[in-house]
Amino acid sequence: MDFAFLFAEWLGKPVWMWASFISLVITILAFDLGVLHRDNKEIEVSDSLKLSALYISLGLAFGAWVWWYLGAESGMNYLTGFVVEKTLALDNVFVIALIFSFFAVPRLYQHRVLFWGILGVIVLRAIMIGLGAALVTEFAWVLYLFAAFLIGTGLKMLFGEDKEPDLAKNPLINFMRRRFNVTNELHGERFFVRQENPKTGRAALFVTPLFMALVVIEVADVIFAVDSVPAIFAITTDPFIVYTSNIFAILGLRALYFALAAMIHRFEYLKPALAIVLIFIGSKIFMADLLGIEKFPPALSLGITLSIIAAGVVWSLVKTRKSEESA
Repeated sequence: MDFAFLFAEWLGKPVWMWASFISLVITILAFDLGVLHRDNKEIEVSDSLKLSALYISLGLAFGAWVWWYLGAESGMNYLTGFVVEKTLALDNVFVIALIFSFFAVPRLYQHRVLFWGILGVIVLRAIMIGLGAALVTEFAWVLYLFAAFLIGTGLKMLFGEDKEPDLAKNPLINFMRRRFNVTNELHGERFFVRQENPKTGRAALFVTPLFMALVVIEVADVIFAVDSVPAIFAITTDPFIVYTSNIFAILGLRALYFALAAMIHRFEYLKPALAIVLIFIGSKIFMADLLGIEKFPPALSLGITLSIIAAGVVWSLVKTRKSEESA
């Protein structure tokens, strides 16, 4: 059998590298669902932290392989993208918790929704990153649009009013309720049920609130990707580094969710740090032009990013601890 096609390039890397990565992700997800969470059960904070540590270790180990095989610059770009995407994902936790609360989804079934949500994210991010790579390759000036967008987003996060989304008025939820048969209550872990339609008296297919929660979470991720995809392209334009760092950061979000949801209030001051990171990532494209260099040094970019995020985490933990002690 001729395996020459495995060494053909696709989006800048050999096909075997892409195939190996996808196979690794499928194996991880199969192990997670088929072994670790074969039966529905509530995930405790301690289990969430252990599983998160495993996912973070896998992501860092892959980054170490990228560093060894593709070189230090690719390794540093991967780690920077991984850290930025992981931090951006913290914003998702608040929204996901709000969605689960709105649909009254118990912790017992939240893992199922998040698992299928991750599968959707893997496909959607591939499409968005593929489109982004095509645009950047064809029109180099798109990077400057991404950079300006990141700076604007960061400034809005720093100085804009932070409002909690009102899901009761969400147009997507209202659209689904108008267009589909929707049950008023959950039916265990099922996304769809067949039952009698009170309007016609005939059996019909109904969607459950669990499925609606899944759809809203998927759409929320697309909205968040509008920030994260330009951010990673501002770090590197290598589609392989962009996609792998994105997916490894997201894979662990499901595991980390159950721990973060219980202590999200301790990261109150992380959002300003994240806003500064976005401004920095957007600005460094323009700074490279001003300094007359091809690109901002990856090592310096990684160091500054880690320092800003670490400062935000430490400051959040210190300030919220003082607030709890004085309460």
